[in-house]
Amino acid sequence: MDSASGEAPYSRIVSDVRRRIATGALKPGDRLPSTRELAKTWGVAAATAAHALKTLAQQGVVLARPRVGNVVAGVAGGRPGAVDLSAARVVRAAIELSDAEGIGALSMRSVAAKLGVPPMSLYRHVDGKEELLRLMTDAALGEAPLPPRPPKGWRAQLELSARFEWNTFKRHPWLARVVNVTRPEPLPNAVVFAEWVLRALSELGLDAGDRMRVHLVLHSFVQGLAANLEAEADAARETGMNEQDWMATKEAAFADLAASGKYPAFARVLAEMTDGFELAFDRLFELGLETILDGLAARVAPPPRR
Repeated sequence: MDSASGEAPYSRIVSDVRRRIATGALKPGDRLPSTRELAKTWGVAAATAAHALKTLAQQGVVLARPRVGNVVAGVAGGRPGAVDLSAARVVRAAIELSDAEGIGALSMRSVAAKLGVPPMSLYRHVDGKEELLRLMTDAALGEAPLPPRPPKGWRAQLELSARFEWNTFKRHPWLARVVNVTRPEPLPNAVVFAEWVLRALSELGLDAGDRMRVHLVLHSFVQGLAANLEAEADAARETGMNEQDWMATKEAAFADLAASGKYPAFARVLAEMTDGFELAFDRLFELGLETILDGLAARVAPPPRR
């Protein structure tokens, strides 16, 4: 154990090689120093250097090639059937995995398993899960770009951008759980939506602070409603029941609450909905969007003449 770093000597060699691969200093096919060279460079025993190379090989980071030595793994390294990885391919696999299984299933190991590669091979293209999430978010937000020319009028522009964002969240339900209003990431495709909304709001004579606040209100409405898509998908996977099946198991309990006499407005609504109630997220979205924009229109309308 290294007393200064608290890390075993062979682990320091492994970490250094991985860092150099991640930064591009070492590329697929590049030859690594021999056991003797590593031992001399790091001031360790030959057995320690050999253990470091063995660990890197077990992690899928390096390959042993006859008459060449240890090389960085990858297509350029000459491994038959090796997957031609790239950051874009890793991100696409991560998005597909999260779409199918939810964001809770996402890990570097699960993405590697989907691609059929060793987990450590991903680190040559992304630094880790945190960076992968950023790249996934930016890619998802940018896969269906807004049109180059906005329609006329601030309301039509806000309606269009909100529907684009809503449809993006529907394609990728995990996305609403990843984006963060309080700690936003400087992602180009996220700023595209902000740019569109702020440009539309510039027609209304609002000051900069109010333009930003209206943008956040509109975005938070879309994101907040979309967060239920991922939650429902998770619940369906865990219980094996869809929303209607689950509600059927709770009808008696809700009926008891309504019959208690403590909640008359709630009881009246249940009694009037003789055909039941369908939780249609698209209808909720359209109602919410219309309500927000109607309120904004009333807020910026000129005062009536006396």
